[in-house]
Amino acid sequence: MASQDSTYVAFLRGINVGGKNKIPMAPLRELVAAHGCENVDSYIQSGNLIFTSAENAVALESAIEKAITSEFGLSIPVIVRDADAWSHYLTANPFAKESAETPNWVQLLLCKDKPKPDAADAMQARATRDERIVMVGDALFAHFPKGIGPSKLTPAVMDRCTDSIVTARNWKTVLQMKQRIDNRAAK
Repeated sequence: MASQDSTYVAFLRGINVGGKNKIPMAPLRELVAAHGCENVDSYIQSGNLIFTSAENAVALESAIEKAITSEFGLSIPVIVRDADAWSHYLTANPFAKESAETPNWVQLLLCKDKPKPDAADAMQARATRDERIVMVGDALFAHFPKGIGPSKLTPAVMDRCTDSIVTARNWKTVLQMKQRIDNRAAK
């Protein structure tokens, strides 16, 4: 019996930032579709994908990473979550008020591997600009009340604190991806 297709969100880490790791979205969508994913769509240029597949998240991460290396010559971490996990992230957000007021200053941090149990505490210990970090399940949520740019919580620091590769998206992007999931479910 074939597996039923599920809807997934995939985030590529560190593409199209500061002129580095350039990957155009149209060829990326085509590449992901060529590797068995269907209804592939992207949101903005920072590597946010939504698609359906019968594969599991771990297999999809590996396949997309290998395809990107083969096609673009770049080693780009990919983090994939299913639609159910995505719904949970929205309800688990401990910064609901802040997300409504300043959605660009609240981020969802997703780890490729399960984060260390003390990851939020480790990140909080390195916070220097009133940032707040909370871990809920496999995700971390961060509020940057003084903006993200000058924060000392860099991707490298996040990786060390979690013992995993981390990618972050602001709350506006999280909501956009949820809207796209909901639109697919309504069809």
